[in-house]
Amino acid sequence: MNALDPAALLARDALARLDRWEPVDEGQAALAAEYRAFLRGDGGSGARADAVRRDGGPQHLTASCFVLSPGLDRVLLCFHRKGQFWVQVGGHTEPGDTTLAGAAYREAREESGLDDLVPFDPDPEPSGNAGVGHHARALAAPVDVHRHDLVAAFGTCRTHWDVGFVAFADPDARTAVSDESEDVAWFPVDALPAGTPEDFPVRLATVLAEVRHRRRAGLSAT
Repeated sequence: MNALDPAALLARDALARLDRWEPVDEGQAALAAEYRAFLRGDGGSGARADAVRRDGGPQHLTASCFVLSPGLDRVLLCFHRKGQFWVQVGGHTEPGDTTLAGAAYREAREESGLDDLVPFDPDPEPSGNAGVGHHARALAAPVDVHRHDLVAAFGTCRTHWDVGFVAFADPDARTAVSDESEDVAWFPVDALPAGTPEDFPVRLATVLAEVRHRRRAGLSAT
């Protein structure tokens, strides 16, 4: 595997973020360990490029973003065209993505039409030392992992190992529907629309608990 391969760098970035993360929820912690094993493959110490590529096989990582209001009382959801359900924005990584968090925020901008997203846990600025890459710095950790099987409408994809991040936005800002969804709208976190996946309310509650924990612990700059 060529160390300069963008997919290899992205896989290494994903593994570094998962290694840094210490989830509050025990179920999330156990699943994150499975993610790290999936990225490493057959007992290796590095990260497999195929694990982040859409064409790398029927199972691969995706990146999503829970777009929340600053007060954590509202969440932005899209009605997914293929899945026919309301869910957070996100999707496959692209060849130009250099970090997993960056892929999540790119997907969020593309699928919501919102340009002024504020990352919850932003990556620190480069140190300026030419010998120190972004993997040597404290990378922003995820807030959610969710592995799910897919229906035939998703083509050759059979299982998505999704890694979720959080960004904040103004609920009054203008949104736009992308080609991958039929609608995009804000909802109260305690009054989600009909048509969300059965496990989504619990998943969202776990994300909110993770955000509140980090805020209390001073683990986020936002």
